Amino acid sequence: MKLTHRPPAWPRHLPRPPGGPGLPAIPLIAAPPLAADSISQVIGNTTLWITGIAAGLATLFLTLGGVRYLMAGGDPAEVEKAKTSLRSAAIGYGLAILAPVIVTILKSLVGG
Repeated sequence: MKLTHRPPAWPRHLPRPPGGPGLPAIPLIAAPPLAADSISQVIGNTTLWITGIAAGLATLFLTLGGVRYLMAGGDPAEVEKAKTSLRSAAIGYGLAILAPVIVTILKSLVGG
């Protein structure tokens, strides 16, 4: 009795990359390098990243504060922790909204 290995059916339906079965698919057009044209562009991109991270963290604190407030069950210590978390979320949202304004003010003070 001869046992033969037969591959599963699902890979046979996948499209093959160009260049033959043994050659990896190499993109013909390279991606642009990760470079900025000016310092102003770097500062703008950094501001966008910081704004996104601050908004994400504020959303996390808002969610945790809401869950803590719902699960407190009247315990004053837990309610206070929930209020602190909600306050932190409000500060985070405020910083996320004001980040571009703060960067603009700092750029005008420095002379950029």
